[in-house]
Amino acid sequence: MSIAVTAATGQLGRLVIDALLDRVPAGQIVAVARNADKAASFAAKGVEVKIASYDDPASLQGAFSAGDTVLLISSTEFGKRTTQHRNVIEAAKAAGVARLVYTSVLGGFLTGGFKLAEEQHKPTEQAIHASGLTYTLLRNGWYTENYTDQIPVQLEHGLVGTAGEGRIGSASRADLAAAAAVVLTSSGHDNKAYELSGDSAWTFSEYAAELSRQTGRQVAYNDVPLEILTEIYVTAGLPREPAEAFAESHLAIRRGLFAGGSGELRRLIGRPTICLADSISAALAGRVRE
Repeated sequence: MSIAVTAATGQLGRLVIDALLDRVPAGQIVAVARNADKAASFAAKGVEVKIASYDDPASLQGAFSAGDTVLLISSTEFGKRTTQHRNVIEAAKAAGVARLVYTSVLGGFLTGGFKLAEEQHKPTEQAIHASGLTYTLLRNGWYTENYTDQIPVQLEHGLVGTAGEGRIGSASRADLAAAAAVVLTSSGHDNKAYELSGDSAWTFSEYAAELSRQTGRQVAYNDVPLEILTEIYVTAGLPREPAEAFAESHLAIRRGLFAGGSGELRRLIGRPTICLADSISAALAGRVRE
């Protein structure tokens, strides 16, 4: 029986495998990836690599084995996610896996939801329930890196959104990967859903103030109407559908759906989560090294 991690060469997948290597022997881990060259570093560490694509059901048939625990990391492809995820679920069920763990999204299922939850993640959760598989749902909050990766743009143009003073309980990818590794390697998580967020939620105004403090440059947050934010995303290069969904998620932030506060991430990883100030500091240090 192995622990199989899909989308293993992605930003989250790599961190999950690193966290797993701290907890179990490499020979118990399977990295499922589309590209063998990108996965070569896993093989060098003794991790088994299997080549499969969410878009290719035939390739997925050989990705899993009976008794495996499988981590289904959500696809990033709008308009294709539900079909892709169902391909993985069906392959996992056919293989007779012991448990399927899925990276869903925080805040959208009990309070009316928003597009990213209702259209991109809820159908997958429903398919998992319908499959009859034992499952664990990791409803991840926003990655802090969604924002800190944009620091060069923020320093030049400030922050823009339509979230008002809504709070974001973001968490680093490293913390969420650590939580996934705990769930994948321990018992007591069957048929549970975890709402995972950072210990301290923040507003865009607070983010701008912290970035200003650390850089000595004045960074402002500008709140704009939804339609303008959507067009900003489109102008920046996002296709229309994800641009509309990401802009609309700001309204969910305004409504408090991304504030988190369950404390479940902290309890899973057994330590405080990485705070916003430290995430900004790390991102700035990375820019200096570059």
